[in-house]
Amino acid sequence: MVKYSMDMDEATDYSKAKASSLRVHFKHTREIMHTIKGMQLAKALKFLEDVLQYKQAVPFTKFTGGIGRHAQLKQMKAPGSKGRWPQKATKVVLDLVKNAEANAETKGLDTDKLFVKHAQANRAQKQRRRTYRAHGRINPYMSSPAHIELILASIEDPVAKAEDAPQKLTRRRQAQLRVKVGGGDA
Repeated sequence: MVKYSMDMDEATDYSKAKASSLRVHFKHTREIMHTIKGMQLAKALKFLEDVLQYKQAVPFTKFTGGIGRHAQLKQMKAPGSKGRWPQKATKVVLDLVKNAEANAETKGLDTDKLFVKHAQANRAQKQRRRTYRAHGRINPYMSSPAHIELILASIEDPVAKAEDAPQKLTRRRQAQLRVKVGGGDA
């Protein structure tokens, strides 16, 4: 069985999907996963498809060096309105979300009630190439692939709040309330 970084309670309905050593930029993948975490499934799919069509941008919150600002990020309330439209990473994440949705349908879950419970990207082992520099030198030319995992869970119905038991008052508080109610001799 494949290991995930988060264990789900067996009482909840969920589906998982995972991919390892994907040749997509880790930093792009991390920002996409951070954005879709907590979204409902339909909203996450729409968001990813909009990113591919440049209708919505992915807010970059951690890896922001050199990232430009754009007005589309004001809708997302992104800090500094920084973001991009990473195409390759978005396609990979969209495929993974669709795979998790298919896994949910196979399990017999209602896909309308699913949301992204867990979305995570980790750095994978770098792949090594070389580039040739002036004066006969060679520098590394590394790629930064990613491992990504996703868990979709059913939205749980909220539990009704129990009736509050009357608060036990201290003697001092009871005396304060008596003074306010009685008013005294004055």
